[in-house]
Amino acid sequence: MSAAQAGRPRARQDGGRRVVITGLGAITPLGHTVAETWAGLTAGRCGIGPLTLFDAASFETRIGGEVKDFHPQQVRAAARPAIAEALDRKNALGWVAAEEAFRDAGFQPGEGYEPNRMGIALGTEGRRDSLLPELAQRKLRAGTAERRRQALAEVPAWEYLRYSPYGLAYALAAQYQARGPITTISTACTSSSQALGFALDKIRHGEADIMLAGGAECLMEPTMVAGFILLGALSKNNDHPEIASRPFDAERDGFVLAEGGAMLVLEDAWHAYQRGARIYAELAGFGASINAYRITDSPPDGQGPMLAMQAALADAGLEPNEVDYINAHGTSTVQNDASETMAIKRCFGEHAYRIPVSSTKSMTGHMVNAAGAIEAIISTQVINEGFVPPTISYQHRDPACDLDYVPNQGRRQVVRTVASNSFGFGGSNGSLVFRAYEP
Repeated sequence: MSAAQAGRPRARQDGGRRVVITGLGAITPLGHTVAETWAGLTAGRCGIGPLTLFDAASFETRIGGEVKDFHPQQVRAAARPAIAEALDRKNALGWVAAEEAFRDAGFQPGEGYEPNRMGIALGTEGRRDSLLPELAQRKLRAGTAERRRQALAEVPAWEYLRYSPYGLAYALAAQYQARGPITTISTACTSSSQALGFALDKIRHGEADIMLAGGAECLMEPTMVAGFILLGALSKNNDHPEIASRPFDAERDGFVLAEGGAMLVLEDAWHAYQRGARIYAELAGFGASINAYRITDSPPDGQGPMLAMQAALADAGLEPNEVDYINAHGTSTVQNDASETMAIKRCFGEHAYRIPVSSTKSMTGHMVNAAGAIEAIISTQVINEGFVPPTISYQHRDPACDLDYVPNQGRRQVVRTVASNSFGFGGSNGSLVFRAYEP
């Protein structure tokens, strides 16, 4: 056997191709890069503060996880004119994260890969402050076909891409000449986890060699903030935003909305090996489920989340006792945290009490559609850096949440396998399993 053959990654036991992570990109309330975000997490720093993107003075919740010193117009200025106008704030956040991930993987647009073998999978949703709803009303009021045509002509073509959930995916496909599988998934807080699961399957089944996968989010606008307030889901700790997101704490009172973008480059292991790529970790498994319970409430028995975790472990070919760390969904709502705790205990049995479980939303806030992707990046960094980030602002023990939540101080330890959870409004669940890569 040659040296090259000895180092070649083996196929999965089921014959499918193995999938590795070769690029990371993020822009979050903690920083404009993966390195800045990770530095904030290891320091236990909180990125939550007063809302500034709109006047929230009359709102019960006036705090959020905003990306500081971010100017979408600068991103648009650097993009190709045909793409630039599609980059509103949300899409620009995703664009910045994608650029970092692509560079980190060692690629340039259109170079070093076969465009027909590259795809894109994103978790995001459409823009709400678009001209299109107003256009629809004008179309309904228009009395003649000519007036309807005039109404259409008043809306620039790029407005349709800003409005559409898939606008960012199309813009990125044009930028990177990606002609392989493409999808946009919108399942609330589970969106980008499911996008990663989609990308995993496309590479495993030989439909792509490379997938850019992740999510982008910006919900800091009056309609969405008001909606979550009416649901009773947001923290109202306006006087102390730095401790408003306190997952698993007995005095938690809701989650904190956050914005940002997070992208990963997933690659067939043999493809990555052939080009000498740096491999961060292996994406080993994905599982999904639906609660079929209530739209906004988590099931007290944790049934749906448990099924997703069990499916992810089975997909990865791992036993529960092989998991070294869990990056929890951990939103800081009363029901979600108790439900997730129950799900972990049912999935992992007695081992649940030996696994560090932390919620990095205590520092980033809840990036909703991008949450699964940023937490996938964090999970990958945990494996590479040998550091488990803390759940900050944890002060009061809740009897319903009795696991090791790594309170307030992160830990140095060897981590080879991580499970990362995402559970969304509507009852959608997704769990990802990452492990240290062994060729």
